[in-house]
Amino acid sequence: MTMPKRDTYTPESLLAVAVEVFNERGYDGTSMEHLSRAAGISKSSIYHHVKGKEELLRLAISRALDGLFGILQEPEARDGRAVERLEHVTRRTTEVLMAELPYVTLLLRVRGNTDTERWAMARRRDFDHEVAELVKQAVADGDLRPDVDARLATRLLFGMINSIVEWYRPGRGGAATVDEVADAVVRTAFAGLRV
Repeated sequence: MTMPKRDTYTPESLLAVAVEVFNERGYDGTSMEHLSRAAGISKSSIYHHVKGKEELLRLAISRALDGLFGILQEPEARDGRAVERLEHVTRRTTEVLMAELPYVTLLLRVRGNTDTERWAMARRRDFDHEVAELVKQAVADGDLRPDVDARLATRLLFGMINSIVEWYRPGRGGAATVDEVADAVVRTAFAGLRV
């Protein structure tokens, strides 16, 4: 993937190119040379914006994580019955994943090989833990089945949501809309979880 030479690059446009290259080649398989070629700028121009490849990774992963943790601060995720809050978090997680698809894809592919990747994995575990607590509360409220372990239910729920990165391609003919996918995820998950 070689892009036309550009005179100016913003941190945001450079980040978008880096995420595309990381997702295509893998973070470990990407060099600064790959990034400079893909961006159509010199390596020194990249260093004008960031300290290096790992800073680009952290910025990209932060964008995905900020979107996910932002959901937990929304009023619908904080107020009301736990099952309704959980449904909101499920819907919004699907929406954020689809809106930030390349960034979330990168987040889901980190393996813990760098400090940034280990940090990202810990943050993902924190998010999963908060959602598992909602599941536990919804079970305690009598709204979700008590025979499904909360951690297992959370993993299955996110397994379904996270699989979207493998098949969803926005802009392709016949692709489901964000609302259609989010509705299907909520209906499918909660048909099996609700009492």
